[in-house]
Amino acid sequence: MGVLIFFFISYILLSVSLYFLFPKAGVSGVKGLIPGVNFVEWCKIIGRKPAHALWLLFPIVNIFVLAGMSVDMMYSFGKTKFIDSALAVIYPPIAFFRLAFDDKEKYKVAAYQDEQDYKHKILEAEKSGDAYALKKLVKNNPYQKAPGREWGEAIIFAVFAAAFIRMFLIEAYKIPTGSMEGSLLIGDFLFVSKAHYGIRTPKTIAMIPLLHNRIPIIDKESYLEKPNLPDFRLPALENIDHNKPIVFNYPEGDSVYVIPGRTYSIYDARRRPNLADQIKANRIKLDTRPVDKRDHYIKRCIGMPGDSLQIIDTQVYINGKAAENPTNLQYKYLMYPNGVNINKEKLVEWGISPNYDIDEQRGVFILTLSNAELDKVQSLDPKIKLERVQNQAGGAFPHSNISKNWTVDDFGPIYIPQKGATTKLTPENIAFYQRIIEVYEGNTFQRKGNTFFINGKQSDSYTFQQDYYWGMGDNRHSSEDSRYWGYVPHDHIVGKPLFIWFSTTDGDFRNGINWSRIFSGATKM
Repeated sequence: MGVLIFFFISYILLSVSLYFLFPKAGVSGVKGLIPGVNFVEWCKIIGRKPAHALWLLFPIVNIFVLAGMSVDMMYSFGKTKFIDSALAVIYPPIAFFRLAFDDKEKYKVAAYQDEQDYKHKILEAEKSGDAYALKKLVKNNPYQKAPGREWGEAIIFAVFAAAFIRMFLIEAYKIPTGSMEGSLLIGDFLFVSKAHYGIRTPKTIAMIPLLHNRIPIIDKESYLEKPNLPDFRLPALENIDHNKPIVFNYPEGDSVYVIPGRTYSIYDARRRPNLADQIKANRIKLDTRPVDKRDHYIKRCIGMPGDSLQIIDTQVYINGKAAENPTNLQYKYLMYPNGVNINKEKLVEWGISPNYDIDEQRGVFILTLSNAELDKVQSLDPKIKLERVQNQAGGAFPHSNISKNWTVDDFGPIYIPQKGATTKLTPENIAFYQRIIEVYEGNTFQRKGNTFFINGKQSDSYTFQQDYYWGMGDNRHSSEDSRYWGYVPHDHIVGKPLFIWFSTTDGDFRNGINWSRIFSGATKM
């Protein structure tokens, strides 16, 4: 809502600025206040066809069109300096108010049409071979820019356009870990659509373009948290669905320690004493991050808003029914050779990662396998024993007594909150919802014994303000996902993976290129 208010106020200011500016161009100021008419008259003033204003009806495109019209308006008043054009692009109302209330500024010419006419004269001089006329026209060209400015504006426009496309439409991502291995591999480069699940306007506006959250080399945050904009999302092109991969901002990534190689949240440190000791010993500073600057994760959407989810002996159940499993679902297995000489080349040929672990002391291999790979390994020799790794209890969301016996293979049941749904708050279930109430939905929360206070009022229930999702990796024993940090809020959703545009073996060019994966779909099971 805050973003809509900002745009509404900006439009009102723009209309008022046109009301005062139009009379200088011989147009009634009242036309500057009439929606639609103001843009048509604007086009006429700068020498554009009235139909050009229709481009302003198309989202995303309209921003570039408005910028071009604003620059042409400045040129029509003889304001051709770079600073004038920059101000008109950044915030047109300010530039137009300055023109309107400066008695020295006069309307000179319909800049766009005049520039086209001038270009036509130059072309005619070239065709006719009139060297003198051509030289004179080029010399006196009011629209000619110095090479430095031409290059500067071209670079700025390219960066602006790339940053804009990256921010609102499509962004490239690289898969850094094996949490989705089997479907998405380490070294895959993805294109992700930000429009499919609704374009999310940026919260952070003071940032270095084309960087997400860190500046290379100096390894510092690439943005300022303030000023910022309220959360807002345009309508989605399609709905999120069960079992589809989604890209989102790390829900626990609001406060992080950045360590070479990876990022840990403050909650990781609280739950892992050894990690906390390492952070303290190395004096690693805590960084806070707004939603849109938190690390990107990609997981499969296992649970939808309103679902009840439970995992029993690795099988996920949604609302009491066994969920469809991804084709290449993987788990860790202990492989006991029992005297068999393991054919490692055969494992590589089958696509089983050569970076398997070996417990030398016990003489055991630790492999990550899908069901199909499990059968292939077993086929090497009947003496080989394969045993799925059993995970110890503890460390599961919501990190309270209710989950002390839960593991990644036996988890829940758990309810996934839905927008508009109301839940009873009790001492037993508050661990599930406290972060939602306090962090994701911005309320104050206080607990006194078994009594809860939300925004200063005693409350025994809560109505959720947005939808939540449950994300899990296909590599179920090597995935930091909702089983550890909980729900994925809707306002953290970034977009839908489209396709793999490049892929390197194990994330390293030296290991080769996975040609067969290039331009393959990223949403297949």
